[in-house]
Amino acid sequence: MNNELIIAGPCAAETEHQVMSTAKLLAAMGVKWFRAGLWKPRTQPGSFEGVGEIGLQWLQRVKIETGMAVGTEVANAEHTKLAVAAGLDFVWIGARTTTNPFAVQEIADVLKDNRAITVLVKNPMNPDINLWIGAIKRIQQAGIERIVAVHRGFSVYNSLTYRNDPQWYIPIELHRQFPKIPIICDPSHIAGNRDLVAGLSQKAFDLDFDGLMIECHCSPEQAFSDAEQQLTPDELDVMLKSLVIHERNNHNQELAELRSKIDSLDSILIETLAKRMQVSREIGNYKHQHNMPIVQTGRYNDVIQNRLELAEEFGLSQKLVKQIYELLHEESVNIQLKQ
Repeated sequence: MNNELIIAGPCAAETEHQVMSTAKLLAAMGVKWFRAGLWKPRTQPGSFEGVGEIGLQWLQRVKIETGMAVGTEVANAEHTKLAVAAGLDFVWIGARTTTNPFAVQEIADVLKDNRAITVLVKNPMNPDINLWIGAIKRIQQAGIERIVAVHRGFSVYNSLTYRNDPQWYIPIELHRQFPKIPIICDPSHIAGNRDLVAGLSQKAFDLDFDGLMIECHCSPEQAFSDAEQQLTPDELDVMLKSLVIHERNNHNQELAELRSKIDSLDSILIETLAKRMQVSREIGNYKHQHNMPIVQTGRYNDVIQNRLELAEEFGLSQKLVKQIYELLHEESVNIQLKQ
């Protein structure tokens, strides 16, 4: 790993020994950023909710003895004040807090003009990019210059493979809108299972993410929370060494030429779509003049079947082509309804 941002540490700080043992092993691997949750928002009362303020002393010791940057999650103004007073290098706003604009604003007000701290903003629990964007903007408006977006997946009812559904298109769109803000992946919370962390980490780098935030514990089987998704430092070391990091070369001539071809083809596609919609308007006028229904199911079924056969002939995904024509049909109906 070269310039990638790797943040690692236990889900929760449990004891000073656990924190220091994990931190020293990670520092020996070359990890520069150490994370540990001190205040843990838990779904059920009675669960381990973190050691709280005393853990700040342990993080200060990590910083002094290893030189790593240290940080924790903050969920309200009081947490944030304590973290700033303790000299933490970074804080992160968790998924539950990102969902609450009032809580985010409280945190932003405390951090106002504190340019020495880095603020990580995790995506909200539900797949709502506007909540994520809103949280980032609140932190920006507080004068914070060092902001990192963290993709940790989304809570959905029927996620079968992962604890949280990745829905990769959402962080990709966020990065498109905020290209100067680094975006990293939290594969631990997406996976919910340590065996899936490596694959998700590689996927993140394949999608040009800037780094990872991974839960790592010196003895994960004894962890007070999220034991099943935490790696040992040795496991993390092996995983990081196995990842393929792609070159970021925007000056590759061959790639530029291929992208130019895509641009040209897209222009043709847009022009063709415009012509198709114009024909839909003409069809709508004809139906209106001859008192014909707008939707004719038989014709629609014939079109879909024909286009799927063409897709197969040209080696295209039938699923993709079906989705395209469903959207085209919906737009054509809307056009004709307005006539």
